[in-house]
Amino acid sequence: MVLLTGHKIKVAQQIKRGTAAVLALVLVACNGDSSTPATTTTPTTVPATNNAPVVNIQVPDQTATEGVAFTFDATQNGTTFSDSDGDTLAYSVTFDLTDTGLTATGGEISGTPTIADTIVVTITASDGNGASASDNFLITINPATAALTGPSLPDTPFNYADQDLPDHFTNPNANLGNVDRTDNTPNNNPITDAGATLGRVLFYDKSLSANDTVACASCHVQENGFSDTAVLSIGFEGGETGRHSMRLGNARYYQRGRFFWDERAATLEQQVLQPIQDSVEMGLTLTQLEAKLIDIDYYGPLFEDAFGDDQVTSNRVSLALSQFVRSLTTYQSKFDEAYIAASGNPNNFDLVFTAQEQRGFDLFRGRGNCDSCHSTSAHVSDNVHNNGLDIGTTGDQGAGNQRFKAPSLRNSSVGGPFMHDGRFATLADVVDFYSDDVQDNPNLSNRLRNNDGTPRRLNLSAGQKADLVAFLETLTDETFLTDPKFSDPFLQD
Repeated sequence: MVLLTGHKIKVAQQIKRGTAAVLALVLVACNGDSSTPATTTTPTTVPATNNAPVVNIQVPDQTATEGVAFTFDATQNGTTFSDSDGDTLAYSVTFDLTDTGLTATGGEISGTPTIADTIVVTITASDGNGASASDNFLITINPATAALTGPSLPDTPFNYADQDLPDHFTNPNANLGNVDRTDNTPNNNPITDAGATLGRVLFYDKSLSANDTVACASCHVQENGFSDTAVLSIGFEGGETGRHSMRLGNARYYQRGRFFWDERAATLEQQVLQPIQDSVEMGLTLTQLEAKLIDIDYYGPLFEDAFGDDQVTSNRVSLALSQFVRSLTTYQSKFDEAYIAASGNPNNFDLVFTAQEQRGFDLFRGRGNCDSCHSTSAHVSDNVHNNGLDIGTTGDQGAGNQRFKAPSLRNSSVGGPFMHDGRFATLADVVDFYSDDVQDNPNLSNRLRNNDGTPRRLNLSAGQKADLVAFLETLTDETFLTDPKFSDPFLQD
């Protein structure tokens, strides 16, 4: 019989409670002779606890289209899971349905869906030490029904390249400024009839969205001056855009050539591809876009007409869409009739204008100084400006310091709401703002400051406000708003 002496038991208990996790057993001869040498076991190190991986960023639900190639990295570039031990993670993916056309290698899902259904997908990350974590998400496969009926196009293309622009758009000596000199069309992408025709089809085709529900034209409606009557537009999954959809008429005459309210796109060619890739607006990658268009039979001939062969690339999509948007010139309003009748003399516009419209025009170019920003006969903003919407510098900074680009005033009477955030419902609201409510923002445009530095408010009477609205309504171009060459080609007769 082997016993532990009293003080040896105490030592063993202290060792057991120690942080080294080493248990030393001290054995004493049964005769209790303390002189007998003690024996100990070899210390054993207990392995540290292994921490399981955790879900770091949940995988968002995805959409695909039957018959259209699909790829998705469910690891989200290695960010879906994290492991506090720093273990290298291995990934696997399972589907609740089989024979869908989709397969997975590691966390990469790819294939061409063969069914229209909703798949529950599970991605699992394993750390190699027996621990793992999983996340579930959905892939909704939409049926291949969008735009099955091809566009209805004329045998002879519409004239986009050589529109019959009036003299006050093309004459360098035009009284209200040469519009033509502000054209931002680049030398490597001139408007052609075939290119703009392709651009028109792309502009109206809902196939350019992930679930075939949204087209460019969904947020830029012809009868509304290619704007949206909603304050914020609705994307392909029901989300709201960050800003109001800008009117597109005369976009080619913004001389700076930059696009979006904050000018973040250096060219129109860059801008037109961004909504397609936006996670709220249309939700496609450019690779997915190309794959979808290649599988739609009516695009091959359209690309061949526009570019000489049927190769589909995102760059060609950009060029064609830009040509169509630049073709959206609006120049057949009552204002244009007055300009022509008066031989360009603004003082004689009353040959066509009512007395009220003439008074409004005089305010616009005189006391209002509106034409200092909305310049030339195209009525396009000349730059980004802080127009005193808010006092502080918090919130949406636009192009910096709360400066924003503005669309052409053409067709503004049908293109509300107004401002980048759609805060004003009507033109009367806009005129009220410039008359009474311009705020003293520290970055306020100098054009909206008096000589003493205070905000310049027009302080218009009710009658003068009505006059100014009446003039703005003369910029409505009914021909432009109904012109077949700018209309939806998928609306069959």
